[in-house]
Amino acid sequence: FQETTPNVSSILYILLLLLSHSLIPIMAQQNKPEIGIAGQEVILKCTDIPHDKRVTWKYDKALIRSFEDTHLRGKLIFSKGKAAMTDRSEINSNSKHLRVLDLRLSDAGTYICESGSHRVSISLHVFKLTISYDGHFLSNEVPELTLMQNSSHTLPDLSITLFNSNNNIVRPTISEKTRQKYILKLKQLEATDSGTWMCHVQSASPLINQNISFDVKVLGFQNTDLERKYATADSTVILSWHLNFRKIKWKEGFTGQLIWKQQESATAYELLDFNVTARGEQHETKKSSRFQFEIRKPESTIELKLPKVHFNHSGQYQCQLAYNRRYVQSKIELVVMKVSANPAGPLPRGAEMTLTCQVSSPLPSNAHLRWERVNGTQMDIKKSKQNEVKVEVNVSAAGLWNCHLIEENDKKISLNYHVEEAPVWIIYVVIGASIGGGVLVFGLACLCIISGISWQRRRQRAKRMAQARQYLLENKTCQCQQ
Repeated sequence: FQETTPNVSSILYILLLLLSHSLIPIMAQQNKPEIGIAGQEVILKCTDIPHDKRVTWKYDKALIRSFEDTHLRGKLIFSKGKAAMTDRSEINSNSKHLRVLDLRLSDAGTYICESGSHRVSISLHVFKLTISYDGHFLSNEVPELTLMQNSSHTLPDLSITLFNSNNNIVRPTISEKTRQKYILKLKQLEATDSGTWMCHVQSASPLINQNISFDVKVLGFQNTDLERKYATADSTVILSWHLNFRKIKWKEGFTGQLIWKQQESATAYELLDFNVTARGEQHETKKSSRFQFEIRKPESTIELKLPKVHFNHSGQYQCQLAYNRRYVQSKIELVVMKVSANPAGPLPRGAEMTLTCQVSSPLPSNAHLRWERVNGTQMDIKKSKQNEVKVEVNVSAAGLWNCHLIEENDKKISLNYHVEEAPVWIIYVVIGASIGGGVLVFGLACLCIISGISWQRRRQRAKRMAQARQYLLENKTCQCQQ
């Protein structure tokens, strides 16, 4: 009897094995983690529900909504509870899934779908990603990114990777880190950083591999922050600032102005102001008549035309944008070059003149001025030294001279000066004029001397006559001779 009776421990082992196998599918249905993003929607699935069964959705035992499809009575019955997300939720009449709209961080937790004896438990893990200034920046500003998470379970330690609009990895600095909140600081933004960025969130336990996209709009210039433009005197110059508000679909209004000052420490003059409406309409107003200029109006561009630039038109032209009391600016430094001769005019034979090539402001260290004679030799080349604003060359023969402004071995602008030799008849005229002038001066000198002597004699004669009259009056006599 003992040999045929099963061992008690064996029976218990078999019962536990059967029980564990029967619980496996139940446990699998008891834990279905879902990821939700705040501000978006999430669909929580309730699977294997008969079509005509009543379905009830609960959040931590609080009723969200229920739904019943009654074929016999031919109508759908909906009811709702008092859970926090009830008014932002709906049950799909076909699939019985729960759709939660405008998800909030507090919506994280355990959701239960019940239908008769069928019960499904879903854990919702919610992430909330916010960016400073609501994603609207000016060039050179530093954005701050805040990532928060909430769950009914222990919050995991997250691994965060950022990708910019060009799908390149951006390495931020973490200014604050807790299990619930991560604050990241990015680098200074440029106008080209506008677009859709991606925040990739990972965790090993629970297993999370989630992408969260966010938009970044950077209002600014397609120019560089500081641009240098070279121009020759009396030429036409166009200064342009290209704005990117249309390209990035900027939907906010902003203002701006264009100012000019000859030097960094000099008085600034407002040349024009402008504004762009939320609809993208652009308006400019001329503010100064200090010198002649024109406002050109190509799309998304602030453009200034100087029809005949003068040496004193040089300086800094600064375009500034203003949005919500924040500012960004771009400068164009205009450098004007001119050439002159001393003495001016044709060069007499045997004489010398000095040619001067000059710029309106100091050049950068990689730039210089250079005089060179066309078809000349190496001896006919002269360069300016570092930080010099002019270079001079002495010329004793006729010829064509060119002055180049060279930056990094690139000729930016050039001006020429043609030294002409004075004709022979001009030399004779000059000699004749010199001789004639000398004779004239000599004649005038002689005339002055003669006039002076005559005036001196008249003065002496008058003096003697005065003395004689005085003598006669004193003696009270009158003498008549011959």
